[in-house]
Amino acid sequence: MTNIDISGRLIGENCKPLVVAEIGINHEGNFEKAVRMVEDAHEAGCECIKFQTHIPEEEMIYNLVVPANANESIWDMMKRCSLSENEENQLKELVENKGMIYLSTPFSRLAADRLFNMGVTAFKIGSGECNNYPLIEHIAAYKKPIILSTGMNDIKSISVSVDILRKYKVPYALLHCTSMYPTPYEKVRLGAINQLKNCFSDAVVGLSDHSIGNYTCFAAIALGAAIVEKHFTSDKNWIGPDMPISINPDELKDLILGTEAVQKARGGRKDILHEESPTIKFAYASVVTIKPVKKGDIFTKENIWVKRPGTGEILASDYYSVLGKESLSNISENTQLLSKDIKK
Repeated sequence: MTNIDISGRLIGENCKPLVVAEIGINHEGNFEKAVRMVEDAHEAGCECIKFQTHIPEEEMIYNLVVPANANESIWDMMKRCSLSENEENQLKELVENKGMIYLSTPFSRLAADRLFNMGVTAFKIGSGECNNYPLIEHIAAYKKPIILSTGMNDIKSISVSVDILRKYKVPYALLHCTSMYPTPYEKVRLGAINQLKNCFSDAVVGLSDHSIGNYTCFAAIALGAAIVEKHFTSDKNWIGPDMPISINPDELKDLILGTEAVQKARGGRKDILHEESPTIKFAYASVVTIKPVKKGDIFTKENIWVKRPGTGEILASDYYSVLGKESLSNISENTQLLSKDIKK
């Protein structure tokens, strides 16, 4: 079974799921908002916080492209929402002082270098960079674990990225993702989780989810996902392009508790558990007489039936094997049958 280790936290299908609270740019460039979201996520029990590291001039040329979930150009948005290196260092220190894992997605070489120099223990690469092979190779060369989102990509393009990660012997995770904001449930395509597991057996697999609510994350865990990522905000009334798909602290807490519950519940096989024995005693039925039976009588549907509790020697499952047999004893009504009462 494949696992990766980030900051001493083992992540894999048989481990407690890692829930990543994606703050991203929900702070809108406001450092105090970013701090509050870290504190609220920690209060909710979150283990991992993720930001985005934007240095606009390094990641893009000036442009007027407007994202589908925004009403301004991506250039203006990133200029407004980018944090300074000093602010990012302070946030990393805050996150780690609270015992959480700090992640941030770099969108340029310089951003990746900044994070490496900050001492991050792993990198998260976003879906937009999944086929940005030069940047992936630049980051892989750091030899840090990598979590790679795969929205807007197929197995063919993902395979090229995976080849790069394998070349550098980097422990890695692949997150299935649909880059629609929000993602309609019918476009989530949870079947891709098993496809990724089958195609990349050395990968830890998870879900970066942009649908509304936690439903699809719970389902992903049931299918074997080890990581789930959701956009997070302290207050859904704040302004920002990702607010409609973000969960609040109460929903984050529910996600953490729910994914752990589902992970514990999945797997296993249809056997009778030893722990079910106390329930068996009252829930099973035993073969009993429903009228007095004399020695030499034949057991029929008229004088024996099945009744609780299941403490009898002969259970309901063996009822038919008793019918037609001869009684070796005088037995009163409502008495559990014993093997010694039945002629073989």
